[in-house]
Amino acid sequence: MIGTLSFSMLASSAHADWSEASSEHFIIYGDQSEKSLRLFAERLELFHATMAQVLRKAPPKPSPSSRVTIFVVSSDDEVRKLMQADNSFMKGIYRPRAGATVALVPQLRHAKSKYELAPETVLYHEYAHHFMYGITARAYPRWFVEGFAEFFAGVRFQSKQVDLGMPAEHRAMELVRSTHVPIRELLSMAGGKREPNSRYDAFYGQSWALFHCLQFSPGRAGQLGRYQALLAQGKPAREAAEGAFGDLDELEKDVRIYWNRASMIHLSIARDTLQIGPIGVSQLPPGPAAMMPINMRSKIGLSEEDAAALLPEAQQLAAQYPEDADVLAVLAEIELAAGHGDAAAATADRALALEPKNVNAQLQKGYAVFHKVESGALPRESWAWVRNEFAKANAIENNHPIPLIQFYRSYRVQGVKLTPNAVDGLASAMQLAPFDSSVRRMLSQQLISDKRLAEATEVLAPLAYSPHRNEFTDRALELLLDVQARIESEQGQNRD
Repeated sequence: MIGTLSFSMLASSAHADWSEASSEHFIIYGDQSEKSLRLFAERLELFHATMAQVLRKAPPKPSPSSRVTIFVVSSDDEVRKLMQADNSFMKGIYRPRAGATVALVPQLRHAKSKYELAPETVLYHEYAHHFMYGITARAYPRWFVEGFAEFFAGVRFQSKQVDLGMPAEHRAMELVRSTHVPIRELLSMAGGKREPNSRYDAFYGQSWALFHCLQFSPGRAGQLGRYQALLAQGKPAREAAEGAFGDLDELEKDVRIYWNRASMIHLSIARDTLQIGPIGVSQLPPGPAAMMPINMRSKIGLSEEDAAALLPEAQQLAAQYPEDADVLAVLAEIELAAGHGDAAAATADRALALEPKNVNAQLQKGYAVFHKVESGALPRESWAWVRNEFAKANAIENNHPIPLIQFYRSYRVQGVKLTPNAVDGLASAMQLAPFDSSVRRMLSQQLISDKRLAEATEVLAPLAYSPHRNEFTDRALELLLDVQARIESEQGQNRD
């Protein structure tokens, strides 16, 4: 069944005319007009520039091949086919991963009604998270993280200005009909975390309304900044809220009145004050265009079974375009995911012979050698070879996080003493990709092992209090509380 889904997807997209829009922070692929892609890339860069101007800070500039990659397909149905999902509410995905953040969205359009959550709005919401993690290492309460993202996702692009904080009308029905989260629960660090399969509540709508009210309500001017300052001082979430906002029952009443107003204030930024870099748009060459449906599946993520189903088609296309390094690099990805490490290494070598600075091919070569040494197919002395392959990738793009991560992992998997260079590299990778939870877990474990407990809490906290709860965030919270208890115990012993 998996193979049937994959190949029906390929048949529908194999002959599309794919174009690429390339900008400073994004690379966008779409089977639509070059004009549409250019406008989309421009909006995304303006969104990034607007956030940078308002917040007076921006994340580190990504390396060319670790920019956010966005695939624009023809419809919601195509999204679901690619994801092999039967969820009728799925309109797109956003997966923040070190060096490989990817988004999949349907053909760009406005919402059919003001109450619909448009896919482009979802993308802005998720990129706001991406941006926030890039400019602060501090953990914020769940309501603040989601209120921040909802506020910035309310963006409108006009000829002379960009408007931020537009009313989140897609949250209107939620605010009216869904279960209300009590204000003290909302303002807790976990923000009214729901249990699995629990009834949907108004958390997102309330978080947006509270954030918007604190931004623009004249009677609450300066309170949001004071709240952040108190959190930065280490005040507990509830104490910080009471210290900044005063009586919480009054706050709840004010927010209810605020979201029922007939009109709302928004923030306007003149476009001529926003500096964005050049945007290049071009039609993809025949090889990468033909390989694009497989490339999308690979970048989104494949199980070994999925990769095995895609492999014959990928091999066939690579045979048609044997001189295209990008096509060969994608084939190497599929071969590696399907468990064919030798073939992946050989294919990566062919790609590198054609294009020595092809970062994707170099990464696949590193992964393939890593897999062979880890599995025992190569002797343990070959770990130096693994590190050399990722060092080559680092030489091509020295601010790409993946080579730094894999260089570190090679020591861990080998089971030998870590070098300071390897640990520093992992720390640098987290600076480059602070949104990747797996990197946070790795670095926090290393810091705990090195008895750098205070630093470990700073790394763990954003993961432990992530608004997107899962088993990893729950484990991170348990670990964070354990580390904090150890710190308090050591401080108590020192006082004694």
